[in-house]
Amino acid sequence: MTQDNYLQDIQEIKQLMNRSSRFLSLSGLSGIFAGIYALVGAYWGYEIIARKTVVARPYTGEQTLLLIKLLIIAGLVLLLSILTAFYFSYRKARKNGEKMWDVTAKNLLKSFLIPLVTGGIFALLLLNRQIYGLVAPITLIFYGLALINASKYTYGTIFYLGISEVIIGLLATAFPGYGLLFWAIGFGVFHIIYGTVMYFKFDRK
Repeated sequence: MTQDNYLQDIQEIKQLMNRSSRFLSLSGLSGIFAGIYALVGAYWGYEIIARKTVVARPYTGEQTLLLIKLLIIAGLVLLLSILTAFYFSYRKARKNGEKMWDVTAKNLLKSFLIPLVTGGIFALLLLNRQIYGLVAPITLIFYGLALINASKYTYGTIFYLGISEVIIGLLATAFPGYGLLFWAIGFGVFHIIYGTVMYFKFDRK
């Protein structure tokens, strides 16, 4: 066998090892769409907030209604993002002849959900305490930690997206009053950028 044959065999072995230990059906398109959903949701939320002046005082019916509207928007963004991610991942797995749900996918989901659910509960507790200014930073930081934790089971690009989300979350904490703007940058702009990078780097092969 020639040196080229050995190199090809090594490359094939490396690819098999990556497929067995990493979830490679994650699509960059899902990131792009998630970013678009987040930007639309942020704009929608801004329009609702701009029509109301909410001051720091005990709960009123007006505050409760505003909070419910914002939570509905956030829920819709999350639901659409999950459905889109599932669709594109399923399509990519089917195209590559790979399994959508295996041990690696389970490990990825578990590693992702533990920090994410923790951050979600923390955010709800802050809302219950009427500490609104920290909700956007907390969601960004814990989402970034979830991406970092899950990155070992998928593309390394996810790790850097997670770092970016943590940084933008810390900036949102340092500059209170701009939470919605930082939220739009983190969940919207960053998703579109990293989704585009992943699409051209991995999906178009």
